[in-house]
This record gives sequence, C-alpha cells and structure tokens, in this order.
Amino acid sequence: MNIKKPLILGLGGVGSLLAELLKELKMDVTAFDTNKPQHLPKDISFISGDAKNSATLAKIFGEHDAVISCLPFQLTLGVAEAAYKAGIYYFDPTEDIKTTEAVRKLAQNSPKTMIPQCGLAPGFIAILGAHLASAFDPGALRYIKLRVGALPQHPTGQLGYAGNWSLDGLIHEYIAECDVIADGKRHKVAPLRNVEILRIDGMEYEAFTTSGGLGTMTETFAGKVETLDYKSIRYPGHLSGMKLLLEDLRFREDPDALVKRIGNALPPDDEDRVLIHASAQGQINGRLQTKVLVAQYDPLKIAGKARPAIVWTTAASLAAVIEMVSFAILPQNKFIKQEEIPLAAFLKTTHGKKFVELCPKLESV
Repeated sequence: MNIKKPLILGLGGVGSLLAELLKELKMDVTAFDTNKPQHLPKDISFISGDAKNSATLAKIFGEHDAVISCLPFQLTLGVAEAAYKAGIYYFDPTEDIKTTEAVRKLAQNSPKTMIPQCGLAPGFIAILGAHLASAFDPGALRYIKLRVGALPQHPTGQLGYAGNWSLDGLIHEYIAECDVIADGKRHKVAPLRNVEILRIDGMEYEAFTTSGGLGTMTETFAGKVETLDYKSIRYPGHLSGMKLLLEDLRFREDPDALVKRIGNALPPDDEDRVLIHASAQGQINGRLQTKVLVAQYDPLKIAGKARPAIVWTTAASLAAVIEMVSFAILPQNKFIKQEEIPLAAFLKTTHGKKFVELCPKLESV
C-alpha cells in the first residue's frame, strides 16, 4: 500500500466521513482544521491550525504521504502547492476550473500523482460519461450529456434547495463560465442557461448549465464528439429564483453576501437525494443508438451515523480514487483526469462498490 498516512484538511461532512472511510482501508489518518470538532471520528489524529499558513502546511505535510483537501475552493490551490513542495500525493473534490489548471501544471514535475476533481461532479460523473462514450464507434459519437443534482427530498420555497453542500462552491458554479463542446468545438458559455426539462421516475426537474462539472472532459473529447455538456438538476423554479438574485438583484457582484443569506435561509437537510442522468448517442457497429444511465442515491448509515447522499457519494468517490492510487491501480507520478479512470476498477474498490450495490444497472452500462 503506497498511501499509509494521509492527511485530510477540512472536517466538514465530507472530510469527516472520508476519515472514516480511509480508516477502514487500514490507513493511519490525521485530520486538520481550524477547530477540533466536538465529535472527532474514533482513532483519527487531529491537528489544529490555519490552512492559509504555508509554513504550517509545509511542516505538517512532511510527516504524511498524501493530502486530501476538503476545504472551500478558495483555499484549495494553496494546499496543492504545499503538497507539491512536499512531494506527496494530492487529491481534492474541487469544481474550480482555474484551481485544476494550476494543479495540472504542478503535477508535471511532481514525483507523486496529483488528482483534483475527485468528487461526484466533477469526478464520478466524468468516469461514468467516459465509460458510456467508449461503447460507440470511433468518430461516430453525437453527444455526451451529463446531469447531476443534489436535492432535498421534500423541498419547500421557490428555490427548492437545502445547503447540504458548500454554498461558496454552489454560488461559484452559478457565476463562473462553463466549458462545453458544441458543433464539435470547445466553447465557454454562461451559467444558468440552456434550461431543459428532465423527467425521472414520474418527477419533473429542470436542468441548466453550471460550471466545473465536466472537469477536463472538453479537452479529452475535443474532435471526438459533436456535443458535450454538463447541467445541474434542480426542482422547477430554482433557475428563475437564482437568476433574479444573481442577475436582476446583482448579487453576482457580491457573492459572499448571497452565500450568507442563503446559508441563513436554506439550512442543510439530511433527507436529501442525489440524482444522476448520463446519456450518450452515436453509432455502435454502424447503427445509431442511445445509452442512458439514471441513478438515484439516498442517505446511508455509515460508521454508525446517517450520512446525507451528497456527503457519502462525494466521500466514497474520493476514497475509491485514493485506494486505486494506493494500490497502484492508477499511475503513481502524473496528473490524472477523472475520465481516464476505468469505471469497472472504480466500482471494485472498497467504497466504489456502494455505487453499484445501490444501482445494479451500473454493471451493465
């Protein structure tokens, strides 16, 4: 096992659960955050400190062989730079495109693998999308459409949303440009656009462009597909509400204020649901076909505690990729794109198995 002493920065829902999952892999896990949580996972070491202090990070990183940043996206790059200087493995679930580009440059000269975007979207959705695309004849792929939503099961209010995920990250997805492939060419498009209606198990949802969900896929599939895009799934009415706030009321110019207001109005809801709708169309053996995978994930009890769906799917995705690197299933000294990770190998990992156990259709896509 190449990773024995990982360090997790940020003990929110994802970081705390990830500590438990890596402990199950027999790793000696240490967690780092500003303040020690009231309920620290059992047998997890803890270090308090300031993640913005590069000298502090340098000292601590020298005592570990991998670091996973579960911090807000604004702090992620500093952690990646410290991991690079320490020469250790690096992982994060960030959706921030600029951070990923910077990590990629660092990885060119790093002695250890660096893998950003290891969450749900980006992350697992890219692994799934690339797997669907691999079934089609070369040069005959029309589209790859990837949609993901993390929603309360019992929504209230116009936004129909709950703050189970980083609200800083959410608003960033709503204001940053989105990567797409349209008419065979890579483009940047505005978020909160190109709304469509999705119907899943009799329920109607809306989906629209948001930033970061594709990770590096537009680069990988440039020249290989006519259309590639990612959209977030929400309950009807969410898009019009967010456009009112961000555009008409100009909160786009003051996102921190909007994050504060939403945090006060839409607290976390443990009864959430993750929806995945992935599709690809093209020719297989010369015949036009469409492949679709729809999955639904609800909260799970893990390590004696109920975990919201968005928390456990993100943490399990991270743990699966970390396990694959630790056991040399993935390369040991390069930048790895999510779409380069084989779906079959991902689903065989200790925690990747959860995805297929709760959605057996994954085995046959």
